[in-house]
Amino acid sequence: MIATLAKRVSGAALAGLMMAGAATAQEDTIKVGILHSLSGTMAISETTLKDVMLMLVEQQNAKGGLLGKKLEAVVVDPASDWPLFAEKARELISVNGVSAVFGCWTSVSRKSVLPVFEELNSILFYPVQYEGEESQRNVFYTGAAPNQQAIPAVDYLMNEEGVERWVLAGTDYVYPRTTNKILEAYLESKGVAAEDIMINYTPFGHSDWQTIVSDIKTFGSAGKKTAVVSTINGDANVPFYKELGNQGVKAEDIPVVAFSVGEEELAGLDTAPLVGHLTAWNYFQSVDTPENAEFIAAWKEFTKNPDRVTNDPMEAHYIGFNMWVKAVEKAGTTDSDAVIDAMIGVSVPNLTGGYSAMMPNHHITKPVLIGEIQADGQMETVWETTGLVVGDEWSDYLPDSKDLIADWRAPMSCGNFNVATGKCGGKGVN
Repeated sequence: MIATLAKRVSGAALAGLMMAGAATAQEDTIKVGILHSLSGTMAISETTLKDVMLMLVEQQNAKGGLLGKKLEAVVVDPASDWPLFAEKARELISVNGVSAVFGCWTSVSRKSVLPVFEELNSILFYPVQYEGEESQRNVFYTGAAPNQQAIPAVDYLMNEEGVERWVLAGTDYVYPRTTNKILEAYLESKGVAAEDIMINYTPFGHSDWQTIVSDIKTFGSAGKKTAVVSTINGDANVPFYKELGNQGVKAEDIPVVAFSVGEEELAGLDTAPLVGHLTAWNYFQSVDTPENAEFIAAWKEFTKNPDRVTNDPMEAHYIGFNMWVKAVEKAGTTDSDAVIDAMIGVSVPNLTGGYSAMMPNHHITKPVLIGEIQADGQMETVWETTGLVVGDEWSDYLPDSKDLIADWRAPMSCGNFNVATGKCGGKGVN
């Protein structure tokens, strides 16, 4: 009996030691969550962002890791399923114990995960252009706000191309609808008549563009220079651009400026009919800087594929990841509250030859580039801002947000402070 009891005690002690050893092994790494669709309609865009995050983690580990520990990437596939993004985010934080998450593409996926990051007090780095109208404490927005992409693109078309009629074509979800609401108000403020604005929405994965492209041609035949401002997302862009070519819609007649089409999406297209159409981003692979050349070389080496391209959201992850590393080093911990406070004011090199800084509204400073699509699927920069533009989280052109600002520094610590009333509206999310 005594011998049996001794065995049980020693067995329990051994199990305890094994559990402690496993816990210690887990604590030897800092886990980084990667929340990007690897299947479904958005995989065409998001798979590359998973890959670049793996490269960045590998590079950081080659430098010695972070706080004396190796980084460990934890990859999940939310499969272009918006509610699943929230489930996978919770899994990354609660089950896998990640210190920060890099992920989402569409705004509907970001909106899906916001309550999870707030509830569990974790950190999301969001790398894609979006509609603004948001500043959440647990999110750092490294993609473009509308004043860093959509509005400068419209200004370029208006001032340089003489565009007078506007087709606002988008996928039917929050980013295109809110962005187009802002653009419609902006165009009207510039004296554009309502009859000179055509708005069209299509579902994710839309494939039959014949009627819509025909309608665009008809709208553009009224004797005024017409352009398409495209917020079409995902693989629907492939048949859209193909139909433009089929119907002979050329850039010199009706230029298309796209906000969600970059080098990655063009790699799957016959670009011959698209030459001259435009994209608006904050980075192009063709940017000629030493930083970009080094990044491209590292990317091709990591992927073992000389044909793999780079794009704007990849640069946003590059910036966001390096900002997170710097903030963790500054805070001396991966604790969310400490890192969130340390992030504001962090400045790191971007790939266009300057430094991007994290502002108190959790948005970063970025240059704005307008690119012309070339036959090889690359962009030739035809216009750029003279300096960096600060992301504006709340649009000046919408009545409900024109008086709002975000500042997450104490004592304000507010995502939607109303300067007219002097009150904080709450979480900073509409």
